[in-house]
Amino acid sequence: MNHTDDVLTTIEEADRRTPTVPNELPVLALRDIVIYPHMIFPVLIGRASSLKAVASALDHDKFVMLLTQRDPTTDEPGFSDMYSHGTVAKILQVLRLPNNLLKVLVEGMIPTRVSVEISTEPFLKAKVIHVPSVFDANDQQLNALVRHASELFEEYVKEHRNLPPEVLGAFENLDDPVRKLFYAAANIQQKVEAKQKILTQEGLTAQYIELIQLLSSEIELLRLEAEIDTKVQDQIQKSQRKYFIQEQIRALQKELGEDDEHGSELSTLREQIEQAELPEQVHARAMDEFERLKRTPSMSPEFSVNRTWLEVLTAVPWKKRTADDLNVQHVRSILDDDHYDLEKPKDRILEYISVLNLVGSLRGQILCFVGPPGVGKTSLAKSIARGLGRNFVRISLGGVRDEAEIRGHRRTYIGAMPGKIIQAMKRAGSVNPVILLDEVDKMSMDFRGDPSSALLEVLDPEQNSAFNDHYLEVDYDLSNVLFIATANVKYDIPAPLLDRLEVIELSSYLEPDKVEIAKRHIMPKLLERHGLADFDVRVSDAALLRIVREYTRESGVRNLERELAGILRKVAQKIVSQATTGIEGADIPTDSIRSLPSFKKLRRRAWKIDAPQVEEYLKAPRFKEKSSELHRKIGVATGLAWTSVGGDTLPVEVTIMPGTEKLTLTGKLGEVMKESAMASLSYLRSNYAKYNLEPDVLKGKEIHVHLPEGAIPKDGPSAGITMTLALLSAITGKPLRGDVAMTGEVTLRGQILPIGGLSEKLLAAKRAGMKTVLVPGANKADVSELREGVTDGLDIVYVNKIDEAIPVAFDSESPLPRKTIVAKLPATTKTKHRKK
Repeated sequence: MNHTDDVLTTIEEADRRTPTVPNELPVLALRDIVIYPHMIFPVLIGRASSLKAVASALDHDKFVMLLTQRDPTTDEPGFSDMYSHGTVAKILQVLRLPNNLLKVLVEGMIPTRVSVEISTEPFLKAKVIHVPSVFDANDQQLNALVRHASELFEEYVKEHRNLPPEVLGAFENLDDPVRKLFYAAANIQQKVEAKQKILTQEGLTAQYIELIQLLSSEIELLRLEAEIDTKVQDQIQKSQRKYFIQEQIRALQKELGEDDEHGSELSTLREQIEQAELPEQVHARAMDEFERLKRTPSMSPEFSVNRTWLEVLTAVPWKKRTADDLNVQHVRSILDDDHYDLEKPKDRILEYISVLNLVGSLRGQILCFVGPPGVGKTSLAKSIARGLGRNFVRISLGGVRDEAEIRGHRRTYIGAMPGKIIQAMKRAGSVNPVILLDEVDKMSMDFRGDPSSALLEVLDPEQNSAFNDHYLEVDYDLSNVLFIATANVKYDIPAPLLDRLEVIELSSYLEPDKVEIAKRHIMPKLLERHGLADFDVRVSDAALLRIVREYTRESGVRNLERELAGILRKVAQKIVSQATTGIEGADIPTDSIRSLPSFKKLRRRAWKIDAPQVEEYLKAPRFKEKSSELHRKIGVATGLAWTSVGGDTLPVEVTIMPGTEKLTLTGKLGEVMKESAMASLSYLRSNYAKYNLEPDVLKGKEIHVHLPEGAIPKDGPSAGITMTLALLSAITGKPLRGDVAMTGEVTLRGQILPIGGLSEKLLAAKRAGMKTVLVPGANKADVSELREGVTDGLDIVYVNKIDEAIPVAFDSESPLPRKTIVAKLPATTKTKHRKK
């Protein structure tokens, strides 16, 4: 777009003198500005009515009436929304801006007021009466007013720090008193209401009187500001320069006679101290700090630090407590409603409450729920709090590595705050809440300290009655708090901390447990969350079992919940799609589609998902078992592993090839597992005769041991038996059974040592379709303590030596002589599936 297009209309200098101004003019509404005669000023035009008014003026004589809005926020003002007095102006130039705005350059001509409102559409138009300001040189009063106003304006410009001297020079060069009046009024920095009063006055004498009053008022305010500045500068010289802005505000408030906010704030703080029910020693310390606070200037950094300390101190509960509900039957019903199974932790909780009934208080009992993710540790703690009628607060300790996170930071540090324990008590609002210390096994330590050591004082019943937070610096009683900790791995909890905890293990759920949990707890919650609670949506037991087996492989039920949520989302999509089929978008109610007749019909329909339909909703199964994995294979054995997220199978593959005599280990193995492989190979080499092997059977051979899923770190000694049997199978060329899993540490003498995580490992073997599990004989007592259903469908074979494991793992293909097989055949415990 060129310059010619931008400039629509340009009025030449010669055309500015217009002897005749019409009485009927289009009206332009102005925001936050008063335009006086003899002023040239640009105005932005964007309202449709204003654009039409400008177009009308350009089509005629280019004159418009300028009126200022009373309220600048009014979008489409009428005559009642504007002052009646304004200025007739002539349009000098119009520029079109890129955003559909017009920039109109106008020159004020004559003071005018509205006589008759002619029209409001398509733009404002009025009949006006011109009230020109006329100077009478013979009027002595007017001459005196002009001289006095000139003196005041000169003084005003000199006193005002934001007006340049050039303003005064331009004023003195004006000879016309009328032009002087409007020039001075335009340069006074005052509100629109005050500047409009000059236009409202009719006659030059009245207008000068109004100008003099306005200038006198402004000069007085400027002098007062200067006086305040002087006081502030004197104070800065006596104290510190950094208080300049704050003391200026204070001096202004003193001159204006406003209330002392500082005193009001202190009064409120004193009331909080008295209402906090502080212990005697703590109350004395609080009052000492309060007296110090009163003597501290409000703008001092120390004032803010001390005030925040007192606010935190009074916000923490000191005596307020909730009444305990010690009804054992009530607590039991809440636990049963919220959680399926988990009998052992439930019984321990009920024991705790029973003792509370007898003695009234119970110290030294810190429960710690240990188990894989998703088995209900956190929700169980919430249920305990709900059953006891106590407030519940969760503290996440995962990744905490600074002792100050527990004990707080000292007040000398910038941004200091209390530790997590005191913050939790503040959120709880009572002295006897249930506080969950979540993920205590995920803490670590560095140069800033050991947070687990700080927790020792919190969890020690002999010390926590006087817990000292670094920020509060006063003793706080935590003896009434019921602390519950959670962890995924017991062995990752620091030993001193573990010694203070009563560990209750929550093992993985069985498949029937997951189905029941889905039916009783997950589905009702998800139906409500997805807006399907009033629909007949049912997922059959067979479908739930298929989802558990083929779409989730976990210890808890979190992934199961995600898969069920995916199914319900697709059901919701079908319902909405069918309810709105054939309906235009504009006809769908904006508030809810539930009011549609088609939607009401769908509500009466049964939506049932059976096992065959699961794949339609969730696509292909992720963990569908392959029968080939259970076939006999040479050099492949199935071990069992235990991690923080539950148990899993651990296949071991061995291959032997010509090459340099060496043992290669791959699969991201830890040092302990590498040493287990070396011990297994040394055992076989030292017992070659027992297995009918030639002494040089491995001469010129390279042995490669690999554990699949090489990106996952693996470590621990329990794969010793698996590696030994896999090596023996590869050396002899005899296949191992594919339906046998095993776990146990092997020594150089062939002894099989006990292992941990047995429950999780057996559940992993069941999920993988194993029929037989080789378990160290020393773990027999552990098997007997497992909850019902863990060993159902598994043949548990207890082995104490590697020779006892060979007949079971190789079956008819055993490399041992026949008489040795008969002699070494171990006892087998076969558990059949029991119906509950």
